[in-house]
Amino acid sequence: MLEASPPPHNFFEQKPPDKDSVPNPSSTLYASNPNQTWTSPNNTFSLRFISHGGSTTFSAAITFDNIIPVWIAGGDSAAADPSSSLQFLPDGNLRLLNGSSAVIWQSNTAGLGVSSAALDDSGNFVLRKGNVTVWSTFDNPTDTILPNQNFTPNQVLRSGFYSFNLLSSGDLILRWNDSIVYWNSGLTSSINNKTTNLTSPSLVLQSIGILSLFDQSLPNPVIVAYTNDYAEGSEILRFLKLDSDGNLRIYSSAKGSRTSTVRWAALSDQCQVFGYCGDMGICSYNGSNPNPICGCPSKNFEPIDPKDNRKGCKRKVEIKDCGGNTTMLELENTRLLTYPPELDSQVFFVGITACRLNCVASRSCVGSTSLSDGSGLCYFKTIPVVVSGYQSPIIPSTSFLKICGPVMP
Repeated sequence: MLEASPPPHNFFEQKPPDKDSVPNPSSTLYASNPNQTWTSPNNTFSLRFISHGGSTTFSAAITFDNIIPVWIAGGDSAAADPSSSLQFLPDGNLRLLNGSSAVIWQSNTAGLGVSSAALDDSGNFVLRKGNVTVWSTFDNPTDTILPNQNFTPNQVLRSGFYSFNLLSSGDLILRWNDSIVYWNSGLTSSINNKTTNLTSPSLVLQSIGILSLFDQSLPNPVIVAYTNDYAEGSEILRFLKLDSDGNLRIYSSAKGSRTSTVRWAALSDQCQVFGYCGDMGICSYNGSNPNPICGCPSKNFEPIDPKDNRKGCKRKVEIKDCGGNTTMLELENTRLLTYPPELDSQVFFVGITACRLNCVASRSCVGSTSLSDGSGLCYFKTIPVVVSGYQSPIIPSTSFLKICGPVMP
């Protein structure tokens, strides 16, 4: 295990506080006034409304450099409208209201004695009773972890269908729909060589670009990753984010640049993210283009949303309407992604012909994959399940999808 240096308290030089930066009870931010903010003393972070895709959808967010969101009130599902407001109430509650005065999100701190609020220079927004922190954004993350923020097993990052967790064993995992684990850091084996019982593990991103696992039972922190700009530059914010495409990344953003650059990613192959192209969608790459492409398996299918190919595909004719004309579409160099726990009852040792025919004969089977890697394995996809496909010339497998004939390549 490598030793990580202790995290510094702040990563930007502090400046005298702005007299208008601290919200008082009865303070309110309005989506209709984008220039209205609650700021940190050094003006690096601000709590403000940001717009998405024009001026119809808003979020109340903590931003870096007034543009890069690092925390969103209520997460990505708490969409606000142009008439929304964020209120710090006299009873100590922080709440987000839409234009109809319906509560979209709240801190649930009413009646807990909260008397003040502040956004500090680390990007943490806190509600305090005297000098005691009652609630904070660091304790309630959404999709991002900032430097020196402790991420613990009782917390979760979320973005759409995807979530990121730290297990009590020390492993880091990415899940789809809170069920399918499609990435595991595999730290447990290396940790268990040193100790068998972690007591209170926490994940910390240091400002210089080291992602580390800390626990009082460990003699030294366990290094998870270095960013490729580790210890370089000055006045750079590095942050860990679970993106909407299901990948976990560390970004770097130089103060004043208003842009961010990927410096590390959990999955180097985006097509390995379960469900990236939606149900019945096939993920692939085109030549030297590093960005994945989502498409339908054949002309027997059509996009669910022609404007968004990540939403998957559907059969033009459903199986129940086949009238006995069911067949299998063959997809070479394609694997229907399969991860535990769905493997247990859906893995067989059969040849490619049986892998195809057994799925045709099964009412519950929607697709199968025959591996050509010497394992002799055949994977079944059964109802109900999302079929997430990956196609590449280097994949040693052939997959089959049940369709209504005839096959249209």
